[in-house]
Amino acid sequence: MSLIIKSNKEINLSDRTLARIAELKTRFPEGRQKSALLTVLHEVQDENENWLTIEAMDKVAELLSIKPVEVYEVASFYSMYNQKPVGKYMFEFCRTSCCALRGAEDMIEYTCNKLGVEEGQVTADGMFSVKGVECLGACGYAPMMQLGDFYQEFLNEQKIDALIEDCKAGKIELLSKV
Repeated sequence: MSLIIKSNKEINLSDRTLARIAELKTRFPEGRQKSALLTVLHEVQDENENWLTIEAMDKVAELLSIKPVEVYEVASFYSMYNQKPVGKYMFEFCRTSCCALRGAEDMIEYTCNKLGVEEGQVTADGMFSVKGVECLGACGYAPMMQLGDFYQEFLNEQKIDALIEDCKAGKIELLSKV
């Protein structure tokens, strides 16, 4: 069960995001705006430092004319929505069967030790966080993880070291919605 954090931070969405949400709502019949919820949560999370505060989720509920609890249920169910701050580079390790059998837990532990954090924490500099997630659908490439919008496959300690160094050097560019 995820803990939803109240940040007391005012949510101001850009005109671009508000226009995108308005456009998404038009794709569904009147009274069925909730059908846009997953995409709207992504849009708001992208604009809110890659996590969803209670205030952000309340704003989504308001924009979609649904109850806040309906947003909380969805945001806390899916691992793609973050209910607490995450690092700029979030290492999301698949930890289901194939990856687990091929050493995913060892890769998570190695990465956490290398970065000096526990799973779910953010490094002091705000650069990194490590998260275990459910199946990422790339079983043939285990163990693997997602970093931004890209998969990193056949992981080992050397690949983890190289990824961390590339992130620190700014060689890994995360895609942003424009």
